[in-house]
Amino acid sequence: MHLLKQTLNYFKPVNSYAGKAALALICFALLTGLSCGKRTPPLPPIERVQQRVIISGTQRGSLVILSWTMPARNAPDGSILNISRADVYRLAEPAGAPLTLSEEEFASRSTLIAAIPITDEDFARKQFTFNDSLEFAGQPARLRYAVRFVNAAGQKAAFSNFLLIEPSARVANPPQNLTYTVFQESITLSWNAPQTNVDGTQPANVLGYNIYRTENGAAPRLLNQTPVTYTRFADTFFEFGRSYSYFLRAISLGTEGEPVESLNSEIINIKPLDIFPPTPPTGITIAAAPNNISIFFAVNPETDVAGYRIYRTTDANLPRTEWALLTPELLTTNTFQDTNIVSGTTYFYFLTAVDNAGNISEPSETVSETAP
Repeated sequence: MHLLKQTLNYFKPVNSYAGKAALALICFALLTGLSCGKRTPPLPPIERVQQRVIISGTQRGSLVILSWTMPARNAPDGSILNISRADVYRLAEPAGAPLTLSEEEFASRSTLIAAIPITDEDFARKQFTFNDSLEFAGQPARLRYAVRFVNAAGQKAAFSNFLLIEPSARVANPPQNLTYTVFQESITLSWNAPQTNVDGTQPANVLGYNIYRTENGAAPRLLNQTPVTYTRFADTFFEFGRSYSYFLRAISLGTEGEPVESLNSEIINIKPLDIFPPTPPTGITIAAAPNNISIFFAVNPETDVAGYRIYRTTDANLPRTEWALLTPELLTTNTFQDTNIVSGTTYFYFLTAVDNAGNISEPSETVSETAP
């Protein structure tokens, strides 16, 4: 206000129309700009975009699969990154081209092959993938990829690292006709070998197969330690009653001598049920004493046996369904003493094994003894 008073005093002698107009403009500027010493509200922070992302990738069948980890939603200083999309660039170049390339050269020579919208769900799941389909007719020998983010204001980040891949056209197609059979000890998979490569050539370039299993939406787990060279695989590490999904990939020899997997075979979903009864108990021996008859037998080889049942009769011709059950509760040991006996009476016995799923074995051999 002091500056405004000084200005008015300075322009007191002015009586012309032009002078009065100038005085009015200056006063308005001082009143609105200085506002008696008050500051204007601060401007919102400029939206920033993450500067760089690190990408990795590999060829799988007729695809190049790129992946990267999404940055944090907030920058270290707390300002919002506000990434709205990821731009994917590709440059086709001869195999003998220099490995080093500046960002300026890449920007001028590469092709934008995808502008991928980024959502809150993408930030939440962290890992992001993009599939680039290969066309092998006249396919250049080397592909160079890079990714950069763009924010809602249109600001572009710096390019990611360059990913260089020399794709092979002689990668086998996926295996076909994947089927399974459930046994007591394994889930056995079988399939047909691919006949062609992704470019249509024959024979299929197959070194072996990788078998994958997933459960409850978890990431697939590789089951074999080395490539499977047959069209059959037995998964022995499973549990009855649990749900599993299986698929497999053929393995080919790639351009640089590295193994390259095919695309996935069809997926089969399995919930194996235990319908396999144990084997009958064996190795049964019997011994009589004045007040009891003792029975001994070998433990069943199956790991899921819950216990045993022992049946008795004094009439060997009686149908086995009518023999008396001596063990209403499953016997969990491999010995038993029958104390409810009468001297001079001959008793006949047989056993069955019961597993955790309630499957019952066939009856064992019949043994007998006379109480002393």
